[in-house]
Amino acid sequence: MPPDHGPLARLLLRADGLASSFIEGVTAPALDVVLAEAGSSAVSPAGAWVAANLAATADAVAEAHEGPLTVEQLLRWHRTLMAGSPMPERFVGVLREEQGWIGGTSPLDANLVTPPPELVPELIEDLVAFVDDSDLDPVATAAIAHAQFEVIHPFADGNGRIGRVLIAWTLVRRLGLVSAPPVSPRIAADVGGYASGLVLYRLGDLDAWVTWFADAVSGAGRAQQELVLQVERLRVQWRARLDAPRPERPRLRSDATAWQVLDLVPRMLVLTGPAVADELGVPLKTAAAALGDLVDAGVLVDHGTVPGPGPGRPSRLYASDELLGLTGSMPLRG
Repeated sequence: MPPDHGPLARLLLRADGLASSFIEGVTAPALDVVLAEAGSSAVSPAGAWVAANLAATADAVAEAHEGPLTVEQLLRWHRTLMAGSPMPERFVGVLREEQGWIGGTSPLDANLVTPPPELVPELIEDLVAFVDDSDLDPVATAAIAHAQFEVIHPFADGNGRIGRVLIAWTLVRRLGLVSAPPVSPRIAADVGGYASGLVLYRLGDLDAWVTWFADAVSGAGRAQQELVLQVERLRVQWRARLDAPRPERPRLRSDATAWQVLDLVPRMLVLTGPAVADELGVPLKTAAAALGDLVDAGVLVDHGTVPGPGPGRPSRLYASDELLGLTGSMPLRG
């Protein structure tokens, strides 16, 4: 991803967070997720959980260039991921202390029996050391680290999502990226291949698993490039719409605040009058008028007022449904 396309990184993270949650059976509209990020309390629990998934991934990407991986980071990502979840607090941000299994009704008929809890701390330390010291190809390192994390299953819940956060961290750090390729949508498109690959890994067939994973990363990179092009095409359309003469009001001046707000849309995704006024250093009335101009031009949609997290008058929320739609239209295959 080009360095000057940093504002699009959030959109890519959102695509990854939505898909990662979808794999675990948690789904929510993109708008619900961005409203939850904006602090709205009027969203579904699923929207808040997906937003927490995105927050954990965003934290990991932001930390990727700061230093080596630590166990404390994994615990912190888990605390962020499980914020607002119904999981009892004693299981949040700590390694599991109970025997676990995946599939079946007991370890006797399970698809996978996870390592005994007394071995988990040592296994996680070993995994962290591998990620930090691996001299393998970065993609192979991410593939093996993710698969090993899923075998260890160190948490009572959320292991799949944290394991995919680990993918993002590893790729960003080892490849020096602005944002990790959104691998989760690729996994969501072939859950059977993903599950089979993890089984083959456990049976010792690393080549098959790493090959499948590398194909997913390559496809995610192509989807990432396509998203950049789609957003650029949208920006051209938006500028043309905003510049078009309208019978109900004069053509916008070249120095109108609406042009500045237009540049904020891909970065902020959800806009309010106070947020725009703050960002641009303009009066609230000016910000509100500029947002109205963008609604009139068909760039933004007014989603009404939504209660915020604290006291005070609720703000009107604006978003580009076209831009948010790109999150769900990223090509999963090819």
